[in-house]
Amino acid sequence: MEHHNPINYNTALTRADGYYGSFVAIVTPFDGDLNVNFEKLTELVEWQIAEGSSGIVACGTTGEASTLDDDERLAVVAHVVKVVNKRIPVVAGTGSNNSRHSLHLSLSAEKEGADGLLLITPYYNKSNDEGLYRHFKLVADAVHIPIIVYNIPGRTGLNIPVPTLKRLAQIENIVAIKEAGGNLDYVLKIAKEAPNLAILSGNDSQVIPIMSVGGRGVISTSANVFPNAMAAMCDAFAQGNTREAARLQVLYANVIESLFLEVNPIPVKAAMNLLGWNVGGYRLPLYPMSEKNRTVLEEELRKAGVCKMEKRNNLTGKRYENKNK
Repeated sequence: MEHHNPINYNTALTRADGYYGSFVAIVTPFDGDLNVNFEKLTELVEWQIAEGSSGIVACGTTGEASTLDDDERLAVVAHVVKVVNKRIPVVAGTGSNNSRHSLHLSLSAEKEGADGLLLITPYYNKSNDEGLYRHFKLVADAVHIPIIVYNIPGRTGLNIPVPTLKRLAQIENIVAIKEAGGNLDYVLKIAKEAPNLAILSGNDSQVIPIMSVGGRGVISTSANVFPNAMAAMCDAFAQGNTREAARLQVLYANVIESLFLEVNPIPVKAAMNLLGWNVGGYRLPLYPMSEKNRTVLEEELRKAGVCKMEKRNNLTGKRYENKNK
């Protein structure tokens, strides 16, 4: 599959310029002592750019932000910003269930050069509607870069009410939502009630369904494994080739499912290691994938035609070959 150049998605959403297509929620590679492997991170970032990803999200769920301390999180963000060097947007995950802590991380990430922020809803302690609004507004009022609100009720136990999203959408630098609730009716309500809020799928299995009702792309875990396919899927739909976009969504459905057989990012790191990327292990409480699920994952990677590193070209060449076209 040939590389797709980034294209202009829904130009009416000028507030969210640059937030379209496939953003990879990049893994944080570790060395043998479970320290951040910055040399490997450089390699992964360069590969993502070469493969056509529209942007990189550092220190999200897939990046194991929960087990990184603040200094490590900011060091990862700073490193990604430096390597990217303004070629594509870099979004820093700075969410927390402590609003002051989220504010600190957000200001620090902006200082390190992040182009945008990804803010999850408060988890565990949760909030009422007004507290939720003020949580995001506190950060938005303090920074000068765009914010993507992250709704993932399966992890947080909190779903952002649409009226609250409508209020948040009136804040100038809250420009998008990463929607991972899996409810298309909810997505339709967002599109209707907050039309100036760009919608990015948070579920790799629902990219095209969400784009079909006005979404602009995806923040993707699977793009760590096959970035060009995720980029091509988004680009095909945006260019009006809905048949090709749907074909890719269906073609990769099983391997995407296998990347979530266990809690993210356990399977995606397992997949990358199977493919020769050597991104290391996990910090507890995350633990290596069960042998049974790992076998399923390996088989789905094979069936999807995702090749090992030794079968790929250099960083500027085609990085996987789809055997099933």
